[in-house]
Amino acid sequence: MQIDKNLILKLETLARLELSDAERDKLQGSLNDILTMVEKLNELDTEGVEPLVYINEDVNVLRDDVVKNELSRKDALKNAPDSNEAFFKVPKVIDI
Repeated sequence: MQIDKNLILKLETLARLELSDAERDKLQGSLNDILTMVEKLNELDTEGVEPLVYINEDVNVLRDDVVKNELSRKDALKNAPDSNEAFFKVPKVIDI
């Protein structure tokens, strides 16, 4: 597969770019170089090579999610600048 001017123009439109002729030529050359490299990689014998999913085999050690020092609703709302009996009252931030 080769990248041609028509494909570059289509990509330019899809990406909403405005490229000069020099930039289009440079991009076309770069993309063709990438395709050439990928074609070379396709020539490699990968029989028996396991896919790499993770670089290392470390596993996250997560702690249990345990509720500690839970505040009562009354204590949580005690220092609030504005609240009703159940919720914090805050200024409206989204105007629809």
